[in-house]
Amino acid sequence: MICFILQGSKRVSINDNLLSYDSEHYLVSALDLPLIGQILDAEGGQPYVAVSLVLDPAILAELAATMPPVRESEQKGIGVMINPMTASLRDTLLRLLSLLDTPADIPVLGPMVERELLYRLLLGPQGRLLRQIAQPNGALGSIRRAVAWIRDNYNTRLRIEALCEASGMSRASLHRHFLSMTGFSPIQYQKQLRLQEARQLLLAGEHRASDVAFVVGYESASQFSREYLRQFGAPPARDVREIRQAIGTPTSA
Repeated sequence: MICFILQGSKRVSINDNLLSYDSEHYLVSALDLPLIGQILDAEGGQPYVAVSLVLDPAILAELAATMPPVRESEQKGIGVMINPMTASLRDTLLRLLSLLDTPADIPVLGPMVERELLYRLLLGPQGRLLRQIAQPNGALGSIRRAVAWIRDNYNTRLRIEALCEASGMSRASLHRHFLSMTGFSPIQYQKQLRLQEARQLLLAGEHRASDVAFVVGYESASQFSREYLRQFGAPPARDVREIRQAIGTPTSA
C-alpha cells in the first residue's frame, strides 16, 4: 500500500531502521512487515490525519506496460520506502480526495484519478519497487507468499521446507531475498510477529504472560519473557502497565 499523511507525522521502526515521514513525504510498502509506529499530532495540537491506498498489482502492471521501458539499476533495501511528495502527485491526490464531496462522480472519475495517481508513482523514485509489485512471479512476489505463509502459521514451528514450497524458492535463494526485502531472516520475522501479537493480547485483556506465551507459539515462558524484554525494553507486565498508564487505560489491581 501507499500512505499519505495529510496532517501530523509518524515514525516507523522496522528492526534497526527508523523511518519518519509527514505531509511532505509518502510511504510505499511492498510487503506486510512487522512494524512499530508512533503517531505524532501536528503543530498546535491538531490531530493526525492520513489516507492509505491499497496498490492493485493488475493496474500497476497495465500502466507499466504502456510506459516506455526503463533501464533501472539494482535497488537494495527493505520493502518499505519514504519518498518526497511532488506538486503533481499532491494535486492528483487532492483531486482524488475531493471526490468524497461528490459521491455520484466516484464510479466514473475515481478509477481515472486513481490510475493517474499510480502513473505518477511509477514515474517516481520507487517506480522499480512498484513494478516489482506488478510482477507476481518475481522475487518480491515469492517473498510476499513466504510472508503470508509465516503470518498464517506464526504460532507453529517454522518449517523451512514448507516455506520454500510456498514461495517457490530454494533454501539459499529464500534466505537471501527474504533478508534483503524484509530486513529479517524468516525466523526473526516470525519472532517479531509472535511478540507483537503477544503484546496485543496482553493489552486487550487480563491474560497472564505465561498463557499468552503458549498461545503465540513459545514452548518456554521464561524464553518468552527474555525475548519480550529484549524487544520492548521491559518485562511483559510492566510494559503493559506503562502503556495503559500512558493512554489513560485503567490497570488491574
